[in-house]
Amino acid sequence: MLKIGKYTVEEIKTGTFALDGGAMFGIIPKPLWEKTNPADEKNRIQLGARCLLLQSDSKKILIETGIGTGWDDKFKSIYKLDQSENDLFKSLKEKGVDPSQITDVILTHLHFDHVGGAVLKENRKIIPAFPNAKYHVQKEHYEYSLNSSDKDKGSFITDRFVPLAEEGVLNFTNDAQFDDEISFIKVYGHTIAQQLIYLSDGNKTYLYAADLVPFYSQIPVVYLMGYDIQPLKTIEEKKKYLTLAVEEDWKLIFGHDPNIAMATVQQTERGFSHKELFTELK
Repeated sequence: MLKIGKYTVEEIKTGTFALDGGAMFGIIPKPLWEKTNPADEKNRIQLGARCLLLQSDSKKILIETGIGTGWDDKFKSIYKLDQSENDLFKSLKEKGVDPSQITDVILTHLHFDHVGGAVLKENRKIIPAFPNAKYHVQKEHYEYSLNSSDKDKGSFITDRFVPLAEEGVLNFTNDAQFDDEISFIKVYGHTIAQQLIYLSDGNKTYLYAADLVPFYSQIPVVYLMGYDIQPLKTIEEKKKYLTLAVEEDWKLIFGHDPNIAMATVQQTERGFSHKELFTELK
């Protein structure tokens, strides 16, 4: 558990799923990426869906909701979805938190593996999974999600997030600052206006890197996802924020790395790489 200003910060595990390793690593040859991310017989690599729970005296904030539940068997098979050990709601229950107690849900972006747990189906109606929460996402990103490109249209499953807008619980975050310890950094390489979550109390700084840096093994600048809609923009953004991570001693928190929760970053003549790895938040 971390303490950042008025907040405690805990990891919420929500199960694992799998995506094609080549798609996740783009131009990087398989003999390089499979050293850290071994593939199965269908060339899929394992991903986690790491969420964060921030608690203060007045707020219980969930960062991301993972892939969620209620998927059909075909979907589960394609994505090798495994929630046998934990899912979002089991993990929250283990922390003593009921969904009704969540005050805010911060979504980095609206791809199905980040927003899937934001809603539930009840009596054939899709409703917010956290009935008393405001959900926060960049307005620019929401607008793009409704009219996305052919390249990434399949990543947006609208019945997992449009009902939030219809229920009036979706708040558009145009400003960078959420409160004293939480702010947003907009990036455009992976998708339009993804918001990274910057957590700092002036002494310690953490960046929830979302899909800018999904795994620790993707810290090197040219280790990009084939899913990125603007890969050259991703390179520019990685250089900018990895440089700051080195200079200001940030720790990166990974949303998709199934084993490594966070890392510090170093820069050598060979480029950026991890300095120290952590399997839990500390």
